[in-house]
Amino acid sequence: MSSPAQVPLTRRQRLLLIGLVLGVTLVAFEVTAVVTAMPTIADQLHGDSLFGLATAVYTLANMVALVAAGELADRRGPTLPYVLSIITFITGLLVAAWAPTMVWIVIGRLLQGAGTGGFAPIAYTLVQRAMPVERQPKMFAILSAGWVLPSLFAPALSGWVVDAFGWRWVFLGIIPFAITVGVLAVQPMRRIGSIEADRPNSRIGFAVMAAGGIGALATGLQMAHPWEVATVAAPGALVAWWALRRLLPHGVLRAATGLPAILACRILATAAFLGADTFIPLAADRIHGARPLVQGFVVIGAALSWTLGQWLRARRPGLDPASAVRHGFMVMTLGVLLVTPVLWPGWPLAATFAGWCVGGLGMGLLFNPTTVATMTYAEPGHEGFVSSQVSLADAVGFSLMGGLGGASVAIAGRTSLTINGALGINFAIAIALTCVGAFVASPRIRRAG
Repeated sequence: MSSPAQVPLTRRQRLLLIGLVLGVTLVAFEVTAVVTAMPTIADQLHGDSLFGLATAVYTLANMVALVAAGELADRRGPTLPYVLSIITFITGLLVAAWAPTMVWIVIGRLLQGAGTGGFAPIAYTLVQRAMPVERQPKMFAILSAGWVLPSLFAPALSGWVVDAFGWRWVFLGIIPFAITVGVLAVQPMRRIGSIEADRPNSRIGFAVMAAGGIGALATGLQMAHPWEVATVAAPGALVAWWALRRLLPHGVLRAATGLPAILACRILATAAFLGADTFIPLAADRIHGARPLVQGFVVIGAALSWTLGQWLRARRPGLDPASAVRHGFMVMTLGVLLVTPVLWPGWPLAATFAGWCVGGLGMGLLFNPTTVATMTYAEPGHEGFVSSQVSLADAVGFSLMGGLGGASVAIAGRTSLTINGALGINFAIAIALTCVGAFVASPRIRRAG
């Protein structure tokens, strides 16, 4: 009897998989390349005041788009939302490339976020519908591997393009890649239509409210005066909480057994990972005086070890997901502990690089089991609905920790709190989140059925 890894894929399935992986690579390349170019863009367009907004609107538009794309994939099949996503993304690249002011960069980033938001739920839907069941864990791992090469090379390539040709060519240079991805992916997915099923009411309005609420919360937390925090962040938190309760299954906040616990683990994991990964380069800059190239290099290893962790778990699809996720959280905890000494100026950055490789491995060990376990709850015709929920959980985790972490750094800039103290707070939050995931949420994970 052949092993699951030996089940062959048809030619159409192979072409579809290639297109989906290239789609992930496209998103990863765009994210890392534009992040590298943004300081130059803000400087040349005199737009420092809109720098944070340009990043925030991308994430928030992404959150709305993933819900809309998941719904449309269930109702009309995956082809239409994928084509709309590609068109919206390319439009955003063009707007940003020809932007005369920073305001137009913000508009372009909003369109780019709306375009890329549809890729993940559509990819998960297609793996669920078009790939052999026994091959699906490995397919999810292959999709995530699309982040590896862009994480390694996109920052350096983007920096070279900015120096040699100007920042506008960072956006223009991605367009041919986007068109190629669209052509390769759309052709094999055209035969995969919708499935007759009862449809829940549209959740797009709730997604808009959640994005707006999280945006207000993140913005308010970074304001200088307590009354500003109270009038902006508090209402934002209430709106986001109310909307997310309607977007995610009941019981996510208390990690109820089953799908709610799985999604709670994804929120905890993505928030914890961001709590370290985003701020390690900042520590390398502010505390160690490292050059930009070194700042990026310190966290590159985590991308590789994340992929390694996913492959290790994909090779053992029968492993109990609760145990797999718990072990992943424990390895992540160790990783954050190992990078915490970066707060001391004399600590070698090479040791931080090695320590965060451990953190990336932990993220990879838990990421694939949570994806696979989530998709067992996707009944025929509802794959887009369920896949958008796990993507939404990721977006919520990243957005919330981005707001909290950014607030601690902002406070350090205007109070007696040092940057070391602010980053220490972020690392402590990350450790707390991984511990909650390991000992509270992950034991309640169950596959459907």
